[in-house]
Amino acid sequence: MTTSASASQEPASGPEWTLMRVLRDRNAGLYLVAVVVSGFGSSALWLASGVWVKDLTGSDGLAALSLLAMWAPTLAGPLLGTLADRVRRKPLLIGTNLLPAALLLTLLTVGSPGRVWLVYAVLFLYGAAGVVQDAAESALVAATVDRSLLGDFNGLRMTANEGMKLVAPLAGAGLYTMSGGPAVALLDAVTFVLAAGVCALLRVREEKAATPAGGWWARTAEGTRFLRAHARLRPLVLAAGATMLCAGLSGALLYAVVDGLGHAPAYAGVLYAVQGAGSVALGLASGPALRLLGERRFAAAGIALTACAVAARAVPADPVALACSAASGVGLPCVLIAAMTAVQRATPGALLGRTAATANTLMFTPNVAGLAVGAALVELVDYRLLLAACGLALLVTAASLVQLPASASRTSDRSPSDANPA
Repeated sequence: MTTSASASQEPASGPEWTLMRVLRDRNAGLYLVAVVVSGFGSSALWLASGVWVKDLTGSDGLAALSLLAMWAPTLAGPLLGTLADRVRRKPLLIGTNLLPAALLLTLLTVGSPGRVWLVYAVLFLYGAAGVVQDAAESALVAATVDRSLLGDFNGLRMTANEGMKLVAPLAGAGLYTMSGGPAVALLDAVTFVLAAGVCALLRVREEKAATPAGGWWARTAEGTRFLRAHARLRPLVLAAGATMLCAGLSGALLYAVVDGLGHAPAYAGVLYAVQGAGSVALGLASGPALRLLGERRFAAAGIALTACAVAARAVPADPVALACSAASGVGLPCVLIAAMTAVQRATPGALLGRTAATANTLMFTPNVAGLAVGAALVELVDYRLLLAACGLALLVTAASLVQLPASASRTSDRSPSDANPA
């Protein structure tokens, strides 16, 4: 079990339930710094990798596949997440920051279409390290931050991560324009090394993981069984998966949207930046909103807003595209914050790495499928029709989530004892 040396484990009540209390926690503050540092490099690379492949090959579909390569390892989330329950999580966090840093240096050799495969290979391994990192992070956060403040913390984490879209994509696009893709890869490698150093400063005391019973596959399946049996977590995670399926499909259409607006591919950086601004605003308000609305209503409201934003992107006008990006930034993270906060609160610590990784797989694997389908369809179907279909599917998802009983989710933010399946 992991324990924090900070005071954040004290009971929270009344006015102490504030974002400032989260920020005053040493471990929480350091972790958010690590998110900001590594998130800057990652946000820059996400955009640059697609633009890089687009410039080398001239293909919108191949550009979208760069995102697919990064997301594909989520398919193995339950298996990779088992590592977070088998070893000490702080050293694992440090290692999963240093590994991508080393991998990214190989991209310095990419300069022709014949070496595009190396971009895909590095992004795939990059994504695998991220899956393990996310599982370890979820478990450490649940042990470090008071459970009553997890919604606030996860919102701040979203703000720190997505807020990088305010500056990182534009900085990445500018650096790419001046020096090319290898320079962006080098920048990302440096940020991962810095993040590893910040993680080394975390003050946690971790006991050696107990020797598990059963085989690796049996241990991996425990997270899946827990989620399937939990009446409150299951619909949230499934709704998040449906949302990310549509987000992946619409994300694969981004360069087609930019073409429809009459801009160069690098204009995607502007849209990402506006989306980041929306996510910053949402992250700051997510804790109070979760307590007010409950997990399901908070998630459903965000999905409905995302539905409107996705469908409206079919309008070929810059003001509409910018407004849709901002609305997506506000709406899309809602269901992810709600689902992960619920998982952290309801899952026993010894099982949290596997359960969090399984939840991430169920939420983000559909994003991989959406990217793959979108990359194929963008060459065959009018992107505006695809955006309209995504918007409709998201509205149906939001409606189905609202219609479920919400009493448990409305009380979960106020009660620290909800740790068993409902």
